Amino acid sequence: MTTITDMVARGWENFVSRPRGPLNLRFIIQPTLASIIALRAGLKDANAGRPAYLWSVFTNSDYRKVFLHGGLKDLRIPIVVGTTLDVVYQIIIHRWIYPLELLFTVTLLVLVPYLILRGPVNRVASRFVSVGGADAAGKDSGQQSKTIT
Repeated sequence: MTTITDMVARGWENFVSRPRGPLNLRFIIQPTLASIIALRAGLKDANAGRPAYLWSVFTNSDYRKVFLHGGLKDLRIPIVVGTTLDVVYQIIIHRWIYPLELLFTVTLLVLVPYLILRGPVNRVASRFVSVGGADAAGKDSGQQSKTIT
């Protein structure tokens, strides 16, 4: 048990020291990219009239498979890029690859921002967007303009 505790302690210590080391720009770029992807996905969910992402993954079995597949599809490139950058970082600094640290870093930099933002963006956007999306709104406004002229 102490080995696992030591691994977690070392991993956390190394993670906290990474923003001061090489490749530190990824601590800004990766969460920003994941946030932008979460914004897009949340807006798509609102247009489709779907429930909040994370809540539905845990509570709604109808949406669980669709949401998890869509989330992994959205995040596959940021996860691959994050994993690659962390492997390069670990080889430069530690001369070894620590998989637990790798998983921890990619989770914190990519998955957490995505999971935190997608649901609230959906909730906020659903207040302003009618179900059916922009196409339905465009058709309604087009019909109104035809009626007026």
